[in-house]
Amino acid sequence: MTHGMRTDTHSPHLDGDRDWRDTATRYALVPLRLFLGITFVYAGLDKLTDSAFMKDSGAGSIGDMMRGVRDSSALPALVDMALESPVAFGYAIALGELAVGIGALLGLLTRLAALGGALISLSLWLTVSWAADPYYYGNDLPYLMAWTPLVLAGAPLLSVDAALRARRRQRTGEYR
Repeated sequence: MTHGMRTDTHSPHLDGDRDWRDTATRYALVPLRLFLGITFVYAGLDKLTDSAFMKDSGAGSIGDMMRGVRDSSALPALVDMALESPVAFGYAIALGELAVGIGALLGLLTRLAALGGALISLSLWLTVSWAADPYYYGNDLPYLMAWTPLVLAGAPLLSVDAALRARRRQRTGEYR
């Protein structure tokens, strides 16, 4: 008995004869990469340009935010470490988000950038959004999960990584 269900994920055709599903599969991570890249660049720039955020205390400050989540976080010791120098921690998060976002957008060292994004999201989930009830109200856990495919697959298309890989293959005479 034959079934009409498609189970392969890559086209077996080497001559470039692909249908729309093969093309969609190849480009599936590009929208995710763009969304995460734009979001993290925006988040980093927003923090860096918000004068209230980069302060030890006061309304909207990183210091007050961290003191507010300390007792409800999964890792209060991590919050305590950040509270030793909240402004430096704020700059580290903002610059990290900016670097991760740029890496994701350009597809430059994509797996490393995605790992950085996942670690930032994990640390924010375990501290800032840990107390969200129900858990899916906090946005850091979905961001952590969204980074995972990029950690695993990188940016095989429309990226600096792909261009560098193609250039290396061309130099060595390797074809694929």
